[in-house]
Amino acid sequence: MNRKKIALLAVGAVAVALFFFFDLGRFLTLEALKANRQALLDYYASHRLLTVAGFMALYIVQTALSLPGAAILSLAAGAVFGSIMGTVYANIAATIGATLAFLVTRYLLRDAVLARFGAKLEGINRELESRGFNYLLFLRLVPVFPFFLINLAAGLTRLPLSTFFLGTMIGIIPGGFVYVNAGASLATIDSLAGIASPRVLGSFALLGLFALVPVLYAKWKNGRTVKEK
Repeated sequence: MNRKKIALLAVGAVAVALFFFFDLGRFLTLEALKANRQALLDYYASHRLLTVAGFMALYIVQTALSLPGAAILSLAAGAVFGSIMGTVYANIAATIGATLAFLVTRYLLRDAVLARFGAKLEGINRELESRGFNYLLFLRLVPVFPFFLINLAAGLTRLPLSTFFLGTMIGIIPGGFVYVNAGASLATIDSLAGIASPRVLGSFALLGLFALVPVLYAKWKNGRTVKEK
């Protein structure tokens, strides 16, 4: 491994270490978000562009380094920016962060990740290489595997970067909207587990419908291939 790669890994490792050393996770809790929502709204009213840029940068770093707090950041997007624009900002930031994690895994951490998660990732790798976009979309739409684990698994395959980026951006829209939409009604949320307002339940129903699309398509395609043979 050359010096440039070692330097990049060192920067990432220091960032993760500082996050836990200073217990920055305490700011990424539902209680902290509720306590600071009005201050965030006031700051956003005076510094719109800076607030959006700062939020997206924070979300990108959190996702790229696989740090905790994604759910709270999505809630914050809804609480500050509203359901629609909050979803847009969170989606773009999460996609960029996931893509960075994908690239880091592919070019810097391949050997280490294979040694640590190789057995667990074998099935995902096989499906990603054979089905590509359709399977990635399925994984993003249905939260069967942790978000960060999909980034790692995809980085170990020959999946094209453009396919990963597009599949991630499209696939996380419904799930992201669930939390951003809930954040728009922040006062009614008592816990992350209790995010179940009628609007949110409707979003989950939409998530299920979206998830069926790639599955049904794959079954139809496979069935057609068998018949032709």
